Amino acid sequence: MAWEVFSFIGTAAFAISGALIALEEQYDLFGVYILGMVTAFGGGAIRNVLIGAPVSVLWDQNFLFIVATISILIIFFFSKMLLTHWNRWGTYFDAVGLAAFAIQGAMLAVKYEKSLFAIMVAAVLTGAGGGVVRDVLAGRKPLIFQKDIYAVWAAVAGLLVGLGLHKIDIALYILLIVTTMLRMLSYRFHWRLPQGPK
Repeated sequence: MAWEVFSFIGTAAFAISGALIALEEQYDLFGVYILGMVTAFGGGAIRNVLIGAPVSVLWDQNFLFIVATISILIIFFFSKMLLTHWNRWGTYFDAVGLAAFAIQGAMLAVKYEKSLFAIMVAAVLTGAGGGVVRDVLAGRKPLIFQKDIYAVWAAVAGLLVGLGLHKIDIALYILLIVTTMLRMLSYRFHWRLPQGPK
């Protein structure tokens, strides 16, 4: 059950995140749809290739494609109201997507009996991969390469899942909330990792 919940949350959140950026860049309906879909499924596709999951895993997710499509259409038709609050809404949806997909990606890697390091990598790729593709296509500097702490939270979530948290559903939901909050706090207060000498 947890797998379906995290897949649903991550797909909807990242589809909305991608659609909001496309609207801010003044894309037409088709462009909004494509960027939303790429954001929602890009990270999972990259992860599947690297951990050896069948390609068909992506194309068999008919329900999630419907979820993404509905989410994108809702955002498109309410775009004028949402774009005035982009910084708040866009960052929020991106944080939720990062957390949900990091946990989901780690759970899939556990299912395939990967090492702890591979589980963490799967969490980062799933949580941040779609956003990277989204930002590159939109001509923006990817969030993962900006100063505020971003992908580290996905790696931490993957670590905890790999250490056994995947066995307790309620713990995964708590991890979702905590990871989302940490990402939002790092954005709000500009938490940064140490940088090399300039």
